[in-house]
Amino acid sequence: MKLLNKLKHITFLILICLSLFGCGSKESVIIGRDSVVVAFGDSLTHGVGVSDPHSYPSQLESILGVKVVNSGISGQTSQQGLARINLVLNEHLPDVVIICYGGNDVLQRKSKSKLADNLSQMILAAKAKGIAVILVAVPDFGLRLSPMSLYQELATEHDVVLIEDTLSDLLSNSSMKSDRVHLNEQGYKMLATSIAARIKIIE
Repeated sequence: MKLLNKLKHITFLILICLSLFGCGSKESVIIGRDSVVVAFGDSLTHGVGVSDPHSYPSQLESILGVKVVNSGISGQTSQQGLARINLVLNEHLPDVVIICYGGNDVLQRKSKSKLADNLSQMILAAKAKGIAVILVAVPDFGLRLSPMSLYQELATEHDVVLIEDTLSDLLSNSSMKSDRVHLNEQGYKMLATSIAARIKIIE
C-alpha cells in the first residue's frame, strides 16, 4: 500500500512538472533582479486556506528573490478585477502582472463569454502600459476539473504566457487542497513553482 501511494505521488508530481510548460503562445517572461511582480486575482491569489507567508505570491517572492505584490481579493469576479486593474497597475508599476481570475465567475454561473472579455480587457490594460502578462487558467468546477479553453484562446490571441493545467491538477488532488476550491500550503507552493518556471531573471 505504501508503495502504491508513493507511485501515485510520483505520478502526480510528473503531471505537475509537465504542466509547467503549458501551451500558451509565449514561453516565458524576462525580468531584472530589481523588477516588481503583481499577483492579481481573487481568493486563490489572496491565499485563502493558509496564513500569509504561505500564499502563492509570498512563496513566489521567496523563489524568485524579487518583489511580488499580493493584490488578491477574496470573492471577486473578473468584472470586479477589471474595475480595479488600472488602479493597481498605476500604484505598483510592475514589470509583470499575473492574472488569476475566473473561479468566482464559474461558481456564480457568470457568462463565460463575459469572463473571456473581462480577461481580455485586463490583458490589454497591462500590455498598454508595457507590462508583461502571465495568465493562470482556472478550471471549470464540474465533474472533472479541467482548464477552460478560453484561457488558451486568450493566451494565443494576446501572445502571453499561460499556466494552463497547474490549477486543475492541484485542485484534483485532495492532498493539495484546504477545501473544495482552495489550495493548502503545499498546493500554493506548487503553483508558485509553476509560475516561477516561466519567469527568467537577468542578473
